[in-house]
Amino acid sequence: MKKISFLAIYLIFSHFVWSQNTSNQPKIEYFLSMEQPQTHYFDVVIKLSNFDAKTKQQGFLDLKMAVWTPGSYLIREYAKNIESVSVTSGTSNVKSDKINKNTWRVRLLPTSNEAIVKYKVYANELSVRTSFIDDSHGYLNPASVFMYVNDWKQVPSTINIKPYKEWNTISTGLKPLGDNTFEAENLDILIDSPIEIGTQKVLSFDLKGIPHKIAMYGDVKFDEAKVSNDIKKVCESALSVVGEHPCKDYTFLIHNIGLGGGGLEHLNSTTCQTSRMVYSNDKMYQGFMSLIAHEYFHLWNVKRIRPKALGPFDYENENYTHLLWFSEGCTSFYQNYILRRANMMTPEEYLNAYATEINTIENQPGNKVQSVAESSWDAWIKYYRPNENSRNSTVSYYDKGAVLGGVLNLAILQATKGSKNLDDVMKVLYQEYYKKQGRGFSDEEFQKTVELVAEKSMSDFFQKYISGTETIPYNTYFEAVGMKMTDKNAENTFPYLGADCRTGLKISSVLRDSPAYNDGLNVGDEILQIDGTKPEELTKLISNKKIGDVIEVKVRRDGLEKKYNVTLQRNPIKSLSIEPLENQTSEQKELYKKWLFL
Repeated sequence: MKKISFLAIYLIFSHFVWSQNTSNQPKIEYFLSMEQPQTHYFDVVIKLSNFDAKTKQQGFLDLKMAVWTPGSYLIREYAKNIESVSVTSGTSNVKSDKINKNTWRVRLLPTSNEAIVKYKVYANELSVRTSFIDDSHGYLNPASVFMYVNDWKQVPSTINIKPYKEWNTISTGLKPLGDNTFEAENLDILIDSPIEIGTQKVLSFDLKGIPHKIAMYGDVKFDEAKVSNDIKKVCESALSVVGEHPCKDYTFLIHNIGLGGGGLEHLNSTTCQTSRMVYSNDKMYQGFMSLIAHEYFHLWNVKRIRPKALGPFDYENENYTHLLWFSEGCTSFYQNYILRRANMMTPEEYLNAYATEINTIENQPGNKVQSVAESSWDAWIKYYRPNENSRNSTVSYYDKGAVLGGVLNLAILQATKGSKNLDDVMKVLYQEYYKKQGRGFSDEEFQKTVELVAEKSMSDFFQKYISGTETIPYNTYFEAVGMKMTDKNAENTFPYLGADCRTGLKISSVLRDSPAYNDGLNVGDEILQIDGTKPEELTKLISNKKIGDVIEVKVRRDGLEKKYNVTLQRNPIKSLSIEPLENQTSEQKELYKKWLFL
């Protein structure tokens, strides 16, 4: 008899144990169909079988719908679109009760080891965060379509898709098993894998041996070779930041539509929406590539380099962090920085874009009210739910985070004499917390990493500009690269009311501490007269006045006419630009080149 080595015995035993564990594991199978796409309904069947001991003992299963989707920090209540829930086991109907807003409790038969759950999902919101189906295509974010068993989050599942009869293509980051069937190794993978179903055109390219697909939905004409090559250039540039690609494959789902835009990141895919006009307009096309860079860079920053709160996720409640300004905002910084290093944006275009971002926050009164750390924490109740006072009370963690990313990059370049930049922070966070420790980082660990790379304390910076609302001393950082920020409006003597009318003469916003704000004008007021005359255009009339003039404003509010005396002030709106210093030193010129990859 041939002797069997100890290693062979171990492998046989391990396979036996693995097979036993697999056979004893619960089984989840999803079946998705769409018989009448014009009605905006997906039909879902979930087959649950091979119940574990805990499930059998308790005698029921709780099926849940996520209330939000990662990357979009708002409770969206996806259960609102679920209807016609029914459950069977064998030939018997099984009772199911909705026990809260997003949970259905399925009562199991004592002799049953299987349950079939059926329901319909209304999907008529075409955004990157939701799901949509009509007679042209179907798009779904799994969080808004598939129920899940909370106790089985680590159980693999299969997803069998039956496309509408006229559709022939399925695009997703899920692992294909053949015959329109896909596999998700756990709930997190399932929820993080959007699916496009239809007749979309699919382009492809390889990056460092990693296959990339571009699924283009929409009736649009474009140069396929150019778009594919340009997206590849963006991806190559993004990869150079960290230097290591974490994916086996990657999928772009791109919706070319009439109006709208935006993107949402996923573990090995993204969904981007853009106008069909971008391919014939150079400026819009550059903006589209900037969006591609943003979402692609997220496969590092957020999906791997992440605060502790951003995974593993609680899909039923808010997941709080002070660091969205870094996760989202610094990704916004990188989207143009990636284009610059790929030579898809000139130095002048990059500087103009960065100056625009600075103007955005410095002309927003809320920048002095809400810190960017607080903005991150309150994303769930403020960012996605703006009102007429939001400009006065909040700042965007995207906008200010992008500005802070640029300032941090300059601070590190300056402190290390050009030997390091923000890329090195990304590399340390990726290697230490994602690869080595397999977890997210705390606020304190993030700051320590920045200080490690900058080789200096950054506590003052974090306290004043991230946790606080002090004005960033931009020129302290621009000077190192031979540049300065100037305000072209510094000497202006223009009068200012501080009330905007989006359409007609109805006030849509009133800025904090403006004449309108201080002297009583309100959002919703309809301006009838100024100094006894009905103005055809508000800004034109105000421009004919002088600082210090008192104007009589007659408005209609709640059906009643009122008069207010308003004292005009100097217009405080800044027009900031980034310009070169005179007599730059050789050190400044050299650091400038490193800064902008020249």
